[in-house]
Amino acid sequence: MELSDLLSEESVLSCTSIGSKAELLEKLSQTAAELTGQDAATILTALTAREELGSTGNGNGIAIPHGKLPGLPAVTGLFVRLDEPIEFDALDDQKVDLVIMLLAPVGAGADHLKALALVARLLRTEALVDQLRRTRDPRRLRQLLLAPPTAHAA
Repeated sequence: MELSDLLSEESVLSCTSIGSKAELLEKLSQTAAELTGQDAATILTALTAREELGSTGNGNGIAIPHGKLPGLPAVTGLFVRLDEPIEFDALDDQKVDLVIMLLAPVGAGADHLKALALVARLLRTEALVDQLRRTRDPRRLRQLLLAPPTAHAA
């Protein structure tokens, strides 16, 4: 599984008007609904249910909200770079400004876990995270995310 399998050009956003975790989850749900044809309310319910189990704010200003949906054909992702960090109940209590949401079909346990591991590993790369934070252009953000790990050397 490659990140290019999860992130289409339309699924990478730079947002200026998100002020809270609830607003972010709603924006993610609405955008994912447009991209997948799934119901936005169902997506929001899946994301919110997962957040109730424990925050997906992993630390270092990064969150990976995720959920499973019936009828989704494949694992899909959505990346958002926020202009202003928001409270997210992250493990390290830092505000979040880089978010990658993953949605997986119900029953896609292995693929869902592979996607989570791929994203978590990628966003541990300090040079990449720094570059993402300095970039607002969605096309450039996607290029950075899809570049080979060696391209992120400082």
